[in-house]
Amino acid sequence: MDNFLEIFLIAAAIAIVLNVILKKFEIPTIIGYIAAGEIISEIYHLSGKGEITHIAEFGIVFLMFTIGLEFSFKHLMAMKQEVFLNGSLQMLTCGFVFTLIVMGIFSLEDKSATVVGFALALSSTAVVLKILNDNGDINEQYGRKALGILLFQDIAVIPLLLLVDILSSNNQNIEQVLLTSLVSAILLIALLFLIGKYLVDRIFRLIIRTSSQEIFIGTILFMVIGASFLANYFGFSYSLGAFIAGALIAETKYKHKIEADLIPFRDLLLGLFFMTVGMQIQLNVIAENWFLICILTLIVMLMKFGIIFGFLFLYTKKRVALKTAFSIAQIGEFALAIFSLLQAKNMLDVKTSQILIVVSIITMIITPFILNNIRKITNVVEDITLNTNTIQSTHQSNLKNHLVIFGYGRLGQEMVQRIKNTGVPYLVLESDLNLVELGISRGENVIFANAAQEETLKIANIEECAVAIITITNEAKLEMLCQLLSSYPKPIDTIIHVNGNLKKMLFSSIDDNIRIVRSEKILARNLVQEALECRIHKNT
Repeated sequence: MDNFLEIFLIAAAIAIVLNVILKKFEIPTIIGYIAAGEIISEIYHLSGKGEITHIAEFGIVFLMFTIGLEFSFKHLMAMKQEVFLNGSLQMLTCGFVFTLIVMGIFSLEDKSATVVGFALALSSTAVVLKILNDNGDINEQYGRKALGILLFQDIAVIPLLLLVDILSSNNQNIEQVLLTSLVSAILLIALLFLIGKYLVDRIFRLIIRTSSQEIFIGTILFMVIGASFLANYFGFSYSLGAFIAGALIAETKYKHKIEADLIPFRDLLLGLFFMTVGMQIQLNVIAENWFLICILTLIVMLMKFGIIFGFLFLYTKKRVALKTAFSIAQIGEFALAIFSLLQAKNMLDVKTSQILIVVSIITMIITPFILNNIRKITNVVEDITLNTNTIQSTHQSNLKNHLVIFGYGRLGQEMVQRIKNTGVPYLVLESDLNLVELGISRGENVIFANAAQEETLKIANIEECAVAIITITNEAKLEMLCQLLSSYPKPIDTIIHVNGNLKKMLFSSIDDNIRIVRSEKILARNLVQEALECRIHKNT
């Protein structure tokens, strides 16, 4: 590639300009890199192959190394459920389902369909972990579960690549290939383990004494690339070697400094990797097969989401299962390498390979939008399901002469604890999903609802309640709710806790049925006592 430097400079300029523009609209930089790669591909008629692809591969290498730094072998075993149980369930189930789907859509042979199906089961470590690390969600429960499944997928890439070699070879002895690979894996792990145990700590001790930052960084780069070279020499992927090296160095006291120094290299090379992803897009293939691409994209993401959510929901919280399923419903970057390899070995035709690559890229482009808005998306899904469950359960209970509490904050929670001891029926309306889940986990009658909507008040059977108690402190919501309750033909006894400023505002907008409690620092027992007395008076 004689004009490599020219291509690199123009691609970098396009990527910078695009990402500056996209950042103003909070669009992830990944899309800018992919778009830059596509533009360069059209200008220079490239296909993502050559020197630039080999350089870009090291973005994944450094990513896997930093993952290894975070999770040593001890941590890996501590996460054995997330990695081995969740990971194997996801890979096997998705792999078999996608194998049947591609056989039906593309009429592939069993061998090719199997590899393609399991490649589609892979998710994007590069996209997901970068965003989870950037927004800090990697330490949340769903982030750990997503990470565990991604780690297992990265390990599963090795047998997948081996499977391609076995299936594409007509004369080679399969038992011999398996034996050779097993011996190579044992030698590689043993060699890296010995180096990590007896040499790494001593080498870093000597380097630190030089007080030279460039020597320290040079040593890190040498170790990452050296471990990757060893893995490739034994017939495995560069990424595996980098991951093992990171896991070994994680046992030393230098891991945090190493990780901080490597992040700039990792992010820049990942950007280059996504440029090469964009270079693989062929617009003519998209134009001719856009409907199939859209349908396949929808099928893959929905099926992967459904499978992951399905088995996680069996033994974890619904919200965690939803977030995890949303976060890894895409196709990963390793799938792109497998599709290209299948095409090179004549196990996949050019058209099918291009369709699969474009589908993978589209899912990767969609993923940042999902991850950056995952709480909003999860809230919408839970809103639909919780409202449905709320309507069904509330209509069945037909509460009457009950207490309706608006808000399940600290004050609302204290009130519920006291009301439960009295045996008086009650219903709590709360718009914060986290608080709703907290109440449900305690076995309390808390439902997710927007209290300012008339339909919600009908569900709460507000006209038949004994007393309505409002613990909401937001001025606008409080005034709106007071006006709504005052608009009912039948008077609704209501108790409100407000501060001095709000008291003046409310006196001019409410009727005599709404009682304002006078204390600035109201106690839950005062509100409960007031509500119970009001209920008794109403019944008599």
